[in-house]
Amino acid sequence: MKVLLSLIYSLVLVLHPIADVPYATVESAFQSGDANRIIGYGKSKLLLNIQGNQSAYSLAQANQILKDFFQKKPVSNFRFTYKGTTDDGATAIGTYASKSENFRVTVRWNKIGSDFFIESIAIEKS
Repeated sequence: MKVLLSLIYSLVLVLHPIADVPYATVESAFQSGDANRIIGYGKSKLLLNIQGNQSAYSLAQANQILKDFFQKKPVSNFRFTYKGTTDDGATAIGTYASKSENFRVTVRWNKIGSDFFIESIAIEKS
């Protein structure tokens, strides 16, 4: 019985960090082209790379750049195909489909305390 309880407790500890990462919220925001909701998970600066144009931006600047991308390439479908965590953060990789093009989206979170903040977003044509 103790072995079973130890196993269950271990699984909860291993799987628990994945539940804290806001994967579903960010995935839903990409599906609806909601830059505000995505950028809302940023800290103070965000590294943004859209098709090779990479820089660190304030959240307001990153929000505007992401909004421009969503306006130019409206989403027809988005979903994360990979989700992973480490002790200090998390990564998700997804496919963003617009009407005529597909993009690979990589989102990296930094864990501060028990909260996850987006530190970078990369959107590259696939």
